[in-house]
Amino acid sequence: MNIGSIMTRQAQYRPDHTGVIFGNERLDYKSFNGRVNQLANALIDAGVKKDQKIATVLPNCLELLTLYWAVGKMGAVVVPMSPLLQPKGLANLLRNADTVMVLTAESYAPLVEAVQDDLEIDKDSYIIVDGVGRPNFRHYADLVAGATENEPPNIGLSDQDVYNIIYSSGTTGEPKGIVHTHYVRAMYCSLFSQAFRFTPESVTLHTGAVIFNGAFVTLMPTFFNGATYILHKAFDIDEVVKTIEREKVTHIMMVPAQIIALLNHPEATREKLQSLEMILSLGAPLLLEHKQRLEELLPGVFYELYGLTEGFLTILDKLDAKRKQGSVGACTPFFEMRICDDDGNDLAPGEVGEIVGRGPTMMPGYYKRPDLTEGAVKDGWLFTGDVGYMDEEGFLFLVDRKKDMIISGGVNVYPKDIEETAAQHPAVLEVAVFGLPSDKWGETPVAAVILKDGQIVSPEELQDWINANVEAKFQRVSQVLIMDEFPRSAAGKTLKRIMRDELAG
Repeated sequence: MNIGSIMTRQAQYRPDHTGVIFGNERLDYKSFNGRVNQLANALIDAGVKKDQKIATVLPNCLELLTLYWAVGKMGAVVVPMSPLLQPKGLANLLRNADTVMVLTAESYAPLVEAVQDDLEIDKDSYIIVDGVGRPNFRHYADLVAGATENEPPNIGLSDQDVYNIIYSSGTTGEPKGIVHTHYVRAMYCSLFSQAFRFTPESVTLHTGAVIFNGAFVTLMPTFFNGATYILHKAFDIDEVVKTIEREKVTHIMMVPAQIIALLNHPEATREKLQSLEMILSLGAPLLLEHKQRLEELLPGVFYELYGLTEGFLTILDKLDAKRKQGSVGACTPFFEMRICDDDGNDLAPGEVGEIVGRGPTMMPGYYKRPDLTEGAVKDGWLFTGDVGYMDEEGFLFLVDRKKDMIISGGVNVYPKDIEETAAQHPAVLEVAVFGLPSDKWGETPVAAVILKDGQIVSPEELQDWINANVEAKFQRVSQVLIMDEFPRSAAGKTLKRIMRDELAG
């Protein structure tokens, strides 16, 4: 079992079906498989061997998508890097991953050039995929020139061979490279196909960064089914709405900020979006206010996924979304979940504790860090570091991320509870609550807010409104900041840590 065999199969049995749409290019499976084979053979010709690591510093592009499948055929390991890394962080991760080749683009070439002298990578192994070329890089066109589109040699890849490494950090703290095997990604193919009702006729749109792990949640089942995958260069809500209507998109995955943008777009009508069978929210909790608005706009298409790149997840099915409002779903087949206290003892339904789980998408470990692996995985169970509870039916309710919890005056304060309240104010588009140091309380909650277009409200008015409507006195915010935009990761996630650090000074 290996991921690369999927593309070979679709080229044989669905050669004329549209497999990939990117910009003006529309490739059927036969044509796309030819490009995949060409790159796989080019990498072999360049001396890249099984298990060696190829890093990318790329925006969404056809070359990146091609690489994802090429390594699946020739046995290298793909390591997607965030273009938002600083040079020091990038160099740290490239070294940690034992990188032998780097693919980048014109827009990110200066970042890669800044670290070249610090790395022991052959000068011909820095590849630029666009533009006319740069002195310190070999061009992608030169890399693949002369390589055949025939299937690369069968090197006997098995399901336990490593397919990719996804880094969870690098800007701060120690690098944690999360390893996924071909087996793990095969489970993404089959389990998510079932959970999200993919078929060979499905049309998937991916509009966020394809380098983060959440992208694989729809990428893998789309290609597994021989369906159509549309990739946008970057998130553009105007293009999202136009593409859904024009291409009759059936499946889309979005982070909460993107869903909020969709809900507030004037052209996002039920008529234009009627082809959608799934809108999946992941990456962060979607507040109830937005879930309710989405259900009004498009009844019966909302799913939510709670999960960690390390490999545990729950899914809220579209048929349970209204009945279990506020839940992030239940375990899919072959997964198990527990709620534990600080000593690892199981808690009863309704009791709040750490979310612990296991299943077939679990990582084999952190790359070269058995110590970190042992700290996260105990007796086969992943301790997530997140806090929640299960109801009597086994549905998970996420209380908050453990790392985001605020301890104010000795009381645990969960930002999500305050965010749920603030989001109900008619002027609020987005809200992020986090803790700041306080001489009196240890920490105190602060709310950062983005207002809807045309809305005017003072920070003081908003603070008074939130504090009058929260359920408990310890949830009152000490400050409201009105911002034009939030700092976000390449995946579109709101980065509370950056706001917290900037305000803490």
